[in-house]
Amino acid sequence: MMKANVIISRGKDGRYQANMDYYEHLNFGLFGEGDSVEDTIADFNECVNDMKALFTDEGKPFPDDLEFEFTYDTPSFLEYYSEKLSLAGLGRLTGINRKQLSHYLTGHRRPSPKTVKKIEESLHAFGKEISQVNFV
Repeated sequence: MMKANVIISRGKDGRYQANMDYYEHLNFGLFGEGDSVEDTIADFNECVNDMKALFTDEGKPFPDDLEFEFTYDTPSFLEYYSEKLSLAGLGRLTGINRKQLSHYLTGHRRPSPKTVKKIEESLHAFGKEISQVNFV
């Protein structure tokens, strides 16, 4: 399985972008944009389908085992998961004030690298904990 990293970030204009990292052996790049992370991912996937069609038209093989792994900047993550994970809940998980998280979401402030790491590590620990849940 070949994995390609796609970075989702919010621009200064409030729109989101999905940019695939450069891979020399792939001979193409992919991009998506939208007003929300969901729209941006959909646009990115449409770009993937367009590239597959172009390869087919040109008689070139498109990598069948190519899988995309999405990486988010903090505002994009918070926007995308806001319906699944409240800022209050994320605040309890991370120890970061809900209002501060809201500033990150709206783009009024940018988290420091230390804060980004704290959010990421807290989410990974929560994911590990929740993956071990069993019901009787």
